[in-house]
Amino acid sequence: MALKGRDSRGKQSKMPHFNMCQLKNMNWAPLWGFETLDLHRKKLLVDFLFCLDFRAYISLAAEMELWVILRPGPYISSELDLGGLPSWLLQDSGMRLRTTHPGFIQAVNTFFDKLIPKLVPLQFKKGGPIIAVQVENEYGSFAKDQSYILFIKEALQSRGISELLLTSDEHKALKSGGVDGGILIITHLNINMHTHITYVFKKMSQKSFGIQNLYLHESITLNTVNTSHFLSDMVSTVREILRRGMSVNLYMFHGGSSFGFMSGALANPSYRALVPSYDYDAPLSESGEYTSKYHLLRDLLSRYKNTRGSDSLPDMPVLHYREAYEPAIMYQHLSLWDALIQLFQLSLQPFKSAKPVNMENLPVNSRNGQSYGYTLYETIIRRGGLLQSGDNVRDRALVFVDRSYIGLFKRQSLELGRRTLSLLVENCGRVHQGRELDKQRKGLVGDILLNNIPLRDFTIYSLDMKPSFIDRFDILLIGSLPLVPSVYTTKLVLIGFLSLYIISSSHFNH
Repeated sequence: MALKGRDSRGKQSKMPHFNMCQLKNMNWAPLWGFETLDLHRKKLLVDFLFCLDFRAYISLAAEMELWVILRPGPYISSELDLGGLPSWLLQDSGMRLRTTHPGFIQAVNTFFDKLIPKLVPLQFKKGGPIIAVQVENEYGSFAKDQSYILFIKEALQSRGISELLLTSDEHKALKSGGVDGGILIITHLNINMHTHITYVFKKMSQKSFGIQNLYLHESITLNTVNTSHFLSDMVSTVREILRRGMSVNLYMFHGGSSFGFMSGALANPSYRALVPSYDYDAPLSESGEYTSKYHLLRDLLSRYKNTRGSDSLPDMPVLHYREAYEPAIMYQHLSLWDALIQLFQLSLQPFKSAKPVNMENLPVNSRNGQSYGYTLYETIIRRGGLLQSGDNVRDRALVFVDRSYIGLFKRQSLELGRRTLSLLVENCGRVHQGRELDKQRKGLVGDILLNNIPLRDFTIYSLDMKPSFIDRFDILLIGSLPLVPSVYTTKLVLIGFLSLYIISSSHFNH
């Protein structure tokens, strides 16, 4: 039995809840997207502290008597921006992600050189909790380059990985993503897909497979309704898997949230941004509370032999006291246009370019480009007419003329004289899976036409919205109705035990 965790923060207080359900293993995947390259691309700037202190996290799992299945990627999906890959990879116009493209292989080798040596001592054979290692992630459904999956296997083993190898794929793609000597694991089963479970049991021996991701819910996109699977389906499906002697990974047992702008997106049938919540209607809710699923799973799994030497499961940990705080009042704001003035005062100059430049290729962040947030493109127009983008706005843009809001970017006729045209482009998240990964550049990725003539001579502001970016500004007191867009600040006083806090913005007009 296994669970899947989302991140290293907020999980310490949740691990005891896993033991209460007789869970024995956990999956863990490092996120490459946190890392950046230095100016000369000679080394990775890796922070293994704070939320990236995975050695402490894995050691904590061992203390909780949990085994760890390592999924080192480099691609991990997880509904994250670009599947967890760093956006600076897209600076290469010919980049082919998840292939043996030289630029990608070089970057993977650099990443693994930093990551894998820190994981090797945590393997079971060296006294650690890591009992198996997954080679890449669901490559059979991608499979652009058959030699790539072999490269990843060799890259892991040559750096000291010696535990059991496995690959995971949908049942139709198992062979395409497998490697010699590795166990095949089926993934992407919903809890009502009994036919797939029967298929797997008939086609593969009990000793050579398991269920990697038994979906207890689906990912949620913007403007969709969050629906739950029937509880009876979950219980009957898990019971059937265990009756057949299979191993299973519950996806998700406890989800959590993405951080900042790190949510991914879906490409098919059309682009849809994913929400930051990774609750997934999990047995442990996003805020760490017990749900009906948790109690039903605990009841079901309590009927199986307890390998920890007890006839019954331990008592469930007492949940922390819940408290609702007063609404947070927005008491300060700084308009975008005032922020630009302060940027000039701080000698942070915008970038000048004859043509639009996408986020990833902007000369910012030690030339790693811009990963998340917004980019403002300004140019002078000398006449009105029809403004057209084709498919070159990624993902949406607020249009301003002389800094007066016009609307979201779409086909429109503007009767204008010589004025400043501003396009505030928002990156809503890069697609996290599928064959569209190579096309996930953001910002303006091509020409913008006015009367079928490409606009030129842009002034480009990188507004990546990182804490270091926000901290540069002197936020002003709100005296009158704030202009849109603006940066807002609030103050919330929290008293008592500091734990996980959920803030709702449902009543904030945006």
